[in-house]
Amino acid sequence: MANLRLMITLITVLVCLFSSFTKSSKDIRIDLPKSLNLTLLTDPSTISAASQDFGNITTVTPGGVICPSSSSDISRLLHYAANGKITFQVAARGQGHSLKGQASVSGGVVVNMTCLSDVVVSKDKKYADVAAGTLWVDVLKKTAEKGVSPVCWTDYLHISVGGTLSNGGIGGQVFRNGPLISNVLELDVITGKGELLTCSPKLNSELFYGVLGGLGQFGIITRARIVLDHAPKRAKWFRMLYSDFTAFTKDQERLISMANDSGVDYLEGQIFMSNGVVDTSFFPPSDQSKVADLVKKHGIIYVLEAAKYYDDPNLPIIHTVIDKLNKSQSYLPGFISMHDVTYFDFLNRVQVEENKLRSLGLWEVPHPWLNLYVPKSRILDFHEGAVKNILSKQKSASGLALLYPINRNKWNNRMSAMIPEVDEDVIYVIGLLQSATPQNLQEMESVNEKIIRFCKDSGIKIKQYLMHYTKKEDWIEHFGSKWNDFSKKKELFDPKKLLSPGQDIF
Repeated sequence: MANLRLMITLITVLVCLFSSFTKSSKDIRIDLPKSLNLTLLTDPSTISAASQDFGNITTVTPGGVICPSSSSDISRLLHYAANGKITFQVAARGQGHSLKGQASVSGGVVVNMTCLSDVVVSKDKKYADVAAGTLWVDVLKKTAEKGVSPVCWTDYLHISVGGTLSNGGIGGQVFRNGPLISNVLELDVITGKGELLTCSPKLNSELFYGVLGGLGQFGIITRARIVLDHAPKRAKWFRMLYSDFTAFTKDQERLISMANDSGVDYLEGQIFMSNGVVDTSFFPPSDQSKVADLVKKHGIIYVLEAAKYYDDPNLPIIHTVIDKLNKSQSYLPGFISMHDVTYFDFLNRVQVEENKLRSLGLWEVPHPWLNLYVPKSRILDFHEGAVKNILSKQKSASGLALLYPINRNKWNNRMSAMIPEVDEDVIYVIGLLQSATPQNLQEMESVNEKIIRFCKDSGIKIKQYLMHYTKKEDWIEHFGSKWNDFSKKKELFDPKKLLSPGQDIF
């Protein structure tokens, strides 16, 4: 009997010890003092919405959500989190367009940045001061009213300014004007210590460059001063088909080399594969079956997509660009199509596709996306090993496969955002934007893993974009020569590691 009581006592002690070691942040109840004048939302619908993201792969439940009315609300929250009796972590969330919970926090506080939305165009129309929760589509609408617009865009405009700048911001104008983070003049940032600092290349520059592409590790962006220029009225929008990958990439690279010579303003590329859905809707109805047959015949077809912005269709430069695209490209004869659309409709083109998918119930599904930067010198190897031998052989593919070059000299290496550390002028952007079902999610994630493994085994020095690593050594490898500086900035601006825990870096 004594032995039984002893055993029960030992088990009780072990359970208590185990509980103390496994207690997570979500076991801590967050009670914000009235002096903060902040309302912590904990109702089921708010918590549920903040627990999911666009990836629809992970669920991370926060302790509560706040909807700030100003930057000072966020500053007070972070100051309290850093100095209060109970330390909790904080995640800034815009549209939640992350893939694996990067904008989430287990048991901590999510800051709903969409509550801060505003666009103010300067008197000289050279820049706009934009609240971080503003969607890019609203930036476009507000600035276009003044006849101006930002000079670079992401493909999808229904994401927040702050979230985009925390990652990088890439799209078809990057070859000409650089990523979105290269077109920012000034920021307001709240550090992990609750300090509200204005920063620029000359003021608090260490924070300025660190936050741009810094994955939310050093501070929460609350305002960004965005470069503006003339807003064109319309766009000539082209798509050309190729069966030869070398000809396709050669033409893409030639077009981006003309960036400073009044060439095209936008350039991307897609890959059509016979094991996936081939969207022929851009082409005239009379050609759509021909395009589908072409993909079936070759197995893989490459789509060069370009656009030229303009105001007056009679300007000679428009005819010159159209003539160059018609006569100097090596696309398959007859397989070129052009649309003439408004500038807004071109930039907001993905919204049309989103509406279609939503109507079919195919938008809020798992998105096992893989985004890579690949050095130009290895793009043929990547195509052979990853596209032909892995992607085209998977059982099924659903979504877009993007592949297009950008000019490396448009990136500022002082920023935290990473591209391959190679001495090359051109880097390729790869976007494998697949949609999955619960049944084939594992297969698609396995395909992504095979592609990454192939690149590593082949010595292709890739960098991932919108990545999610769970091991510190992977983050050290990702940041490469910037890792030591990145770590020092974390200690300087967020010493208690409160910010953006969903990235799993520290």
